[in-house]
Amino acid sequence: MTDDKGLETLQVWQKALAFTISVNKEILPILPAEEKWGLCNQIRRSSQSIPANIAEGYGRYYYQDAVRFSYIARGSLEETFSHLSLANKLGYVSQIAFDKFHKEIQDLRRMLNGYIAFLKKSKRGQNELGSYHHIQEDPPFFDAVTENYE
Repeated sequence: MTDDKGLETLQVWQKALAFTISVNKEILPILPAEEKWGLCNQIRRSSQSIPANIAEGYGRYYYQDAVRFSYIARGSLEETFSHLSLANKLGYVSQIAFDKFHKEIQDLRRMLNGYIAFLKKSKRGQNELGSYHHIQEDPPFFDAVTENYE
């Protein structure tokens, strides 16, 4: 849903980016070295996927693409929550730190759900040229006798 304002003005993206930065600065450094390629990598990838998918959907031409990528962002948020829950249960992340991030996840979840509802209601781009038209090319002719395409 691109417009003249730009991605950086989208509050849900700002919140997701800030969340990802916090996770990368506050959680990843405290995980044990043996989790560098395991849990640490999973948390990094899932948290970074949240703002990245919001951005990709925002940059798409049609609102349904933005909705689809927002669903993916929401899935990545839930994946991050699951990884943080595991890190907490394993004793890698304190309950205080976990509670802080859990609150941020709840806030971001509400914002994402609101953004998805807005996109569905506004249907931005629905009436733009090409939004419901598609180009269909004739399939190439195949000659079964010579087994050649023309």
